[in-house]
Amino acid sequence: MLETHLHAALHARIGRGNLRITFPSGRVEAYGDGSGPALQVRIADRAAVRRIVLDPTLAVPELYMDGRLLVERGDIYELLALAKRNFVPETTTLAARLQHLRRLVTGLPALRAINPRRAERNVAHHYDLDGRLYRLFLDPDMQYSCAYFERPDMSLDAAQLAKKRLIAAKLLVRPGARVLDIGSGWGGMALYLARVCGARVTGITLSREQHAVSTERAAEAGVADRVEFRLLDYRALDARFDNIVSVGMFEHVGLRQFPVFFRTAARLLVPDGVMLLHSMAQPRPDGYNAPFIEKYIFPGGYIPSLSQILPSVERSGLLLRDTEILSLHYAETTRAWRQRIHANRAQVLELYDERFLRMWDFYLAGSESSFRFNDLHVVHLQLAHDQARVPLTRGYIAEEMARLRSEEARIPEYAALHDPAARREQRHEVAAQ
Repeated sequence: MLETHLHAALHARIGRGNLRITFPSGRVEAYGDGSGPALQVRIADRAAVRRIVLDPTLAVPELYMDGRLLVERGDIYELLALAKRNFVPETTTLAARLQHLRRLVTGLPALRAINPRRAERNVAHHYDLDGRLYRLFLDPDMQYSCAYFERPDMSLDAAQLAKKRLIAAKLLVRPGARVLDIGSGWGGMALYLARVCGARVTGITLSREQHAVSTERAAEAGVADRVEFRLLDYRALDARFDNIVSVGMFEHVGLRQFPVFFRTAARLLVPDGVMLLHSMAQPRPDGYNAPFIEKYIFPGGYIPSLSQILPSVERSGLLLRDTEILSLHYAETTRAWRQRIHANRAQVLELYDERFLRMWDFYLAGSESSFRFNDLHVVHLQLAHDQARVPLTRGYIAEEMARLRSEEARIPEYAALHDPAARREQRHEVAAQ
């Protein structure tokens, strides 16, 4: 009966695509109009069918992790893309709709307070994994945020450098400026601002692993006298800065803390300072964090909409000077990360087990499909106290990026990404993977 119930729900929703599902009873059903890649999925047991009917949002990723939902032809990204193209929602069945209502009440981000202790635990869950894992799929600078693909043929490494260049251009950093990097990760942005822009940078993170790596990197780059990394919550800072940058950290702040975040930024930023916030965003507010992401990937995370961010900006006294939407750039970024995870499968399995690998496969495939089909994007918000601090037109961004590119040529690891021959070699390596 549950097989019939699930079949009826899927048959009503999937009009496009080419999907065949083998149920535990041996029953095989086809869905879609036969277009697109052929997908074959097997559901291993009756209990798995029951779980999908009751709570598909969490059951599908968990069953995939456990090897009880098997993609026998095609891959998990293609399956998720088919679901999103057909607008198969989390509420396909009656039981799933009830779960959705429950999560709206219990998981409402507005009700969730993320104090410093909880923030540290949330960060440790994801960022304090074995550092060797991240080195297997990130670029050499360890950028774990959306890259900026200026051209379709760019390698991931070059696109990550372009992201830092774009952000630095919008910050309008003056030589010797005091810069705060909130959520400094493995240090790449801070090192760029010090080495290319001549800034003095304080990076703060709650991850012990990231703090250790970034501190070591600053010493290796010879800029430890100009770049300091601290294990510190942004709310505990008591200093003034000419610039503030935050890349990929705001998604961990929590909706209830948005006013605190921007009031703190306004307090820390000097009167003629400039701030750049780089954050994932969605086209409309959502009621709760995706259950799979909340449980396994980013506990306490939340991707906001602009309508949820801007009221807190306005109340802080900061002026919004520029907004830019990077739409499909993160889809391309997560696609490249997933390709590298697969290319380094053996090394990942030396660190973690098969279930962990499938968990990350689902996480990255789900991220790419969400940015391609659910209109998720990345937003840049340029903020200031004084509107005269930012030039009259956006033409300065391209001019500043060109200047920064010239400065990068002095630094071998940055300059190598300017070399067309190096770009061709990197594309060849990706194609070989």
